[in-house]
Amino acid sequence: MRVTGMADHKTVLVHHWLVAQRGGESVFDAMLGMFPSAPVATLVYDGRRSSPCLQSRRIECSILQRFPSAHRWYPYYLPLFPWATERMDLSGFQLVISSDAATMKGVRTAPDAIHISYCHTPMRYVWSGYDHYAKQLGPLSRVVFKRIAKDLRRWDFEAAQRVTHFVANSHVVASRIRRFYGRESTVIYPPVDTDYFVPDGPVRRSGDYYLLVSQLVPYKRADLVIDAFNRSGRHLKVIGEGSERRNLARRARPNVQILGPQPREVIRRHLQACRGFVFAGEEDFGIVMAEALACGAPVLAFGRGGAAEIVQDGRTGILFEEQSVDSLLQGLARLESNQFDPNVLRGSVLRFSRERFIREFGRLVNEVLHEHDLFSPAFAQGR
Repeated sequence: MRVTGMADHKTVLVHHWLVAQRGGESVFDAMLGMFPSAPVATLVYDGRRSSPCLQSRRIECSILQRFPSAHRWYPYYLPLFPWATERMDLSGFQLVISSDAATMKGVRTAPDAIHISYCHTPMRYVWSGYDHYAKQLGPLSRVVFKRIAKDLRRWDFEAAQRVTHFVANSHVVASRIRRFYGRESTVIYPPVDTDYFVPDGPVRRSGDYYLLVSQLVPYKRADLVIDAFNRSGRHLKVIGEGSERRNLARRARPNVQILGPQPREVIRRHLQACRGFVFAGEEDFGIVMAEALACGAPVLAFGRGGAAEIVQDGRTGILFEEQSVDSLLQGLARLESNQFDPNVLRGSVLRFSRERFIREFGRLVNEVLHEHDLFSPAFAQGR
């Protein structure tokens, strides 16, 4: 679906950073397809690890792009995000669509521009994940971070008030937007590539292992999954990269394999073969859980966040109640004692298809443009 009320050259697409292909980037890829010639703006861009869809785009990066090793060290530049964001001038565009989990909702726009923000979550570092991040720091760093977080929260709240319309990727994120920003939002689930993530022929589980695919950072709680499988002795394979990878590798016993980052086709092959997919973090949505179900793999997940909107407890997987080894292992026992119908697993996530996302998001953009009297042939002609 194309948005018919606004020409691409009057529209700019914005994403927090483009340095890897993860769940948020899958959403942005779908947006790129809806606006095939719209330029892109981002804090930091790494063309070697980003989507091929970006190769032909005009990409405007923030001043952070000039900083040392920006594509790897950008998290350490967090205190500079608001400053770098506000230096990006998008006042020449009449429709700004941001895909954001950081500060890009605060880009400078024309006074009468429409800004639709697809929010993956309010900035986790300073809102819902603040306590978790602060615990990872030493005493002095914690004091400094407390002051930085206070300033960032104030700035982020004010930036959120300038957004025309918020879209949330799940109901749990919609509740965060309401709580932290005092704004209402429309829930549109992210796109899941259910045409690519399919069972391998006749549905069967050929592997004797469980699988975790995740960015290896603290809040994803891969450490909890590894500890549980260390105790159980069952085989686990972990795919992903991140700041915790070395620590997790040292933590893992021989029954746990840390495979590091893997190409998409390898991830699909493991999702098709594994006994089940395991995740212990509180996710905003969790596209990879839906991809696992699309491949016919049952999901064992912590029962909060997006998992509770994807997994139907006892029908398509098991939701455990606490982020603890004992609770996870109790859930694993329930998973192994249950018989899951692979066709039911796959059927449960067809509601998250890419086509559905494009249809729903395109309809919303058109409705917002119409509401603000921008849905007109004049704009389609680039007035």
